[in-house]
Amino acid sequence: MKTNKTNKTNSNGKNGIKESELTDFFVDGLKDIYWAEKHLAKALKKMEKAATSDKLKEAFATHQSQTEGQIIKLEEVFSLMDRTARGKKCAAMAGLIEEAEELIDETEKGSMVRDVALIAAAQKVEHYEIASYGTLATLASMLGSEEIKNLLGEILEEEKKTDALLTELATSNVNEAALQE
Repeated sequence: MKTNKTNKTNSNGKNGIKESELTDFFVDGLKDIYWAEKHLAKALKKMEKAATSDKLKEAFATHQSQTEGQIIKLEEVFSLMDRTARGKKCAAMAGLIEEAEELIDETEKGSMVRDVALIAAAQKVEHYEIASYGTLATLASMLGSEEIKNLLGEILEEEKKTDALLTELATSNVNEAALQE
């Protein structure tokens, strides 16, 4: 992420956030994950449609709904900072979504191997999101806003739960079913 190197005052802005280069970096990270979540919401619909098992379809539908809620929470974070919610292309998420689409194209429709591939792709996304939200929540605290830290922490916990659910789906039957194909 590239930050603006202009001199900032150290006065507290809205919600206690101090203007600084670190604040610029933090806002850049918010823009990045905001773009990522908006594009992930669309990708999850495709992944749901491509999934074979009903449980995986349901997991993708649930996560798509959660993602819409996370977008709203991110918009609240921007508002608390007195900033316009605006995304900046996230190269990492763009790549992860592209990889998921390639996996759909490369696996047989209706197969459990496709579900294994979809779970793997989704977990890569979850791990990226967990890392992003963990960092952003920590920075929000360092910058002086527990309210923003808590909002980002709520999203972080949702991402961790989704990752755990995907692991459970994989290990409870999807991986074994794919092995039997």
